[in-house]
Amino acid sequence: MSSLSRRQLLQTTSCGFGYMAMAGLYGRAISAATPTPLAGPLALKPTSLPPRAKHVIFMCMGGGPAQLDTFDYKPQVGNKPHSGSAFRFDQHGDSGLWISELFPELARHADKLCLLNGMICDSSNHAQSYQQLHTGERLQKRPSLGSWVLYGLGTENQDLPGFINLKPAKPSTFSSAFLPSIYQGMPVGMNEDMRTAMIHNIDSDHLPHDLKRRQLDLAQAMNQEHRRSRDDAGLEAVIESLELSFRMQATAPELLDTAGETAETLERYGVGRDVGKERAIKSDFGRQCLLARRFIEAGVRFVQLNFDGWDQHTNHREDLAANCLASDRPIAALLEDLELRGLLDETLLVWGGEFGRPGLVPDDNNPKRANGTGHQHRGFTFWLAGGGVKRGHVHGRTNEIGSAAVEGQVHFRDLHATILHLLGLDHDRLAVRHGGRDLRLTGVEGGKVVHDIIA
Repeated sequence: MSSLSRRQLLQTTSCGFGYMAMAGLYGRAISAATPTPLAGPLALKPTSLPPRAKHVIFMCMGGGPAQLDTFDYKPQVGNKPHSGSAFRFDQHGDSGLWISELFPELARHADKLCLLNGMICDSSNHAQSYQQLHTGERLQKRPSLGSWVLYGLGTENQDLPGFINLKPAKPSTFSSAFLPSIYQGMPVGMNEDMRTAMIHNIDSDHLPHDLKRRQLDLAQAMNQEHRRSRDDAGLEAVIESLELSFRMQATAPELLDTAGETAETLERYGVGRDVGKERAIKSDFGRQCLLARRFIEAGVRFVQLNFDGWDQHTNHREDLAANCLASDRPIAALLEDLELRGLLDETLLVWGGEFGRPGLVPDDNNPKRANGTGHQHRGFTFWLAGGGVKRGHVHGRTNEIGSAAVEGQVHFRDLHATILHLLGLDHDRLAVRHGGRDLRLTGVEGGKVVHDIIA
């Protein structure tokens, strides 16, 4: 019969003896369990290139916005299959950018925008293209863009997630996949009304704050002891995630509460504004834009906003106008506030969807097709602002009817490479060994930095 060590005896004996073991671990490892500022996997990391931006706000318009009726003006061309822009366009700002009548507020900021009218991707199917936009890969599970950014740079505020995703439609938009889970985005408002959405499971009143800290210290001491006996990088991420959750209790609820904002601010962002379409009201995109500004001010690295419902196969005019009405004022307010606060130059804004749409389908006596549009992945529009990109600039061009990009093509891989470049990251060097291969956001094919749009 083998003898038991003192530790084995305490570990296997019930009741009070088990607490003796925990108390011993607590005494030895409490200092290791208490994080220091800017330490651990979320600590700030050096860049490999001179950074032009520090933060990203990615506005995902799920479903595919119609570029011919928003930012890629194509005059009507008679009875050809794609008849051009269905709404009036005007030139705006000193740059003379053509912008649709559907974005009157955003048009006032034309000289801040950098239009990419030559966007392309590999699929016209929603699922595959949406996945490629967010992860660089159409079929296989990969880390999202925000997770790669957080992994490469770390974050400035250790009391908040470095990557927050508001009202996400799919987990792939915030997944860290094979990266440690600490780099996963924090979803807020998934399957919820943004007007009442909060970060769940961080707030409770079962214990006073100091006792919660002592309770977590005890658990973390045991976790650290366990980590030292195993070679598992994932354990460090779990330990840090518990610490982050505790720190968030004091900061996250306050940031999500917009009650302290003035009535004028809420009006400028259109928070709670009735825009006449139930889908648009429920999205409350104005609240998302206001929260994005607050998160950027607090040092969050990557914020994603989501507005679904741009897949207008029918009722194109009415539904597109409603979506633009719901998003125009909030985006304009966000741009204005970031500039007034001196944050626009260090914050890169990205707007777009998984692909675009051709012009209105002519009435061919098929009610299901009349006044509707399809999918288009060979030529569509994104726009960028702030963060080191040229202002009042147009890059790329589609053909006469807007059906394909013929100049300045920018693939999703090129967009990803450019975003990383502006943040000071080399997309070729930002790689992780997984499954025996070095995997990166821009994939095996790689991407090309679009230097022509960099100021």
